[in-house]
Parts: sequence; structure tokens; C-alpha cells
Amino acid sequence: MNKDEVKGKAKDIAGRVERQAGEWTGDKEALAEGAAKQVEGKIQNAWGKAKDAVKKPSTSQADHDRAEDQTEQDQAQRRRNRAANE
Repeated sequence: MNKDEVKGKAKDIAGRVERQAGEWTGDKEALAEGAAKQVEGKIQNAWGKAKDAVKKPSTSQADHDRAEDQTEQDQAQRRRNRAANE
């Protein structure tokens, strides 16, 4: 979790509180500002998650399978090279 995720979550929560207070009091301005803060927080949180996803190495099954295929191809090439040298 990076600082964008933390700040985004904080804005999201503050926006929810402000929006809810606006609903309870009938203050349409507070309601709108709270909703805007909430959206801003969600966007910032998503941005932080995206940045983390780019930094972390992929551990998907497809990546694992690709690495295994490459290893098998390397081994087959070594065998061919050895056979050619004998």
C-alpha cells in the first residue's frame, strides 16, 4: 500500500462522512462536496493500486508457463548442441 492509496482511502471516507452529514441535515452543498471528495478519493486509491501493480512482478500462471517453455527450449537446444559435438 502506497501513499496514494492511503490518501485516497482517507478522502473517500471523509467524503462519505460529509455526504452523509449533508443528507441528514438537508445541506445539498455539503452533500455534493462530500460526493465529489468521495469520487476523488476512489480515483486516487485506484491510481495507487495501479502504480503498485506495475511495480510488482507478475506471478500469473501464463508467465509461469512461458518461463517453463523457455527452459524446455533451452534444454532442447543444449541437447542438440551436445549431439552435434559428439
